[in-house]
Amino acid sequence: MIAVTGANGQLGRLVLEALTAKGATSVRALVRSPEKAQDLASSTVSLAEADYTKPDTLAKALAGVERLLLISSNEIGQRTTQHLAVIDAAKAAGVKLIAYTSLLHADTSKMALAPEHKATEEALAASGISYVLLRNGWYLENFDAALASGLEHGAIAGAAGEGKIAAASRKDYAEAAAAVLLGADTSSRTYELAGSPAFTLSELAASLSEASGKEIPYHDMPEADYAKLLTQVGLPEAFAGVLADSDANAAKGSLYETSDDLEQLTGRKSLSYKEYVRSFLAR
Repeated sequence: MIAVTGANGQLGRLVLEALTAKGATSVRALVRSPEKAQDLASSTVSLAEADYTKPDTLAKALAGVERLLLISSNEIGQRTTQHLAVIDAAKAAGVKLIAYTSLLHADTSKMALAPEHKATEEALAASGISYVLLRNGWYLENFDAALASGLEHGAIAGAAGEGKIAAASRKDYAEAAAAVLLGADTSSRTYELAGSPAFTLSELAASLSEASGKEIPYHDMPEADYAKLLTQVGLPEAFAGVLADSDANAAKGSLYETSDDLEQLTGRKSLSYKEYVRSFLAR
């Protein structure tokens, strides 16, 4: 039995699709509200309530599970506690392998997002359960808002300088996770998952300009100014700070990686940033 946490989220749904496409016959989708995720159920996918803040639901949801994909929580600041609850429940349930969607270079990254991922990785290492660290690079979809803003306002803003970003699509990362869950290797290991080719935000803007037929430059800003801009367009101050911090660290190489681990797991090239831009415009 394979189980996937956060299965009703954007990445979780894609993982379920990938597992089904690869022939998985017994998958348990762990969701907070099964009544809101009925469309996930199928002849091979069952639903189970699993709330990070309700340990009794985790124990029931993980009963009989051999392999678990722990998709990182989206509640920044609460992730470590929530992830530890899942790991503890998995250990009690006898889960044999946990794959975790971490962050590129989580053990050394200076990004504000890194500490909770690092703490989770350390908890997995101490759990006694075999684990696979899926250190996902940036998602191409993280730039949806930037592209939309560029089309509306005539420029893409950021604080990443000329730092290269090795991003890939959610679908790419989902297929990599599915490959690990269905693979024969049960050893503990780490994958640095990065898309190719890497790009700067200037190159992303140039690609948007070419594909749209509009001149859309990239405007680089100091981190604090970019954070202020993000709050002005409606983002919560804390989240704006995290995004600005991510850009500033991208300028220093935190989101760049040359590993071909992603391609090796999926058996194909990842979606390129130029393909992503074209697909965004076609939506």
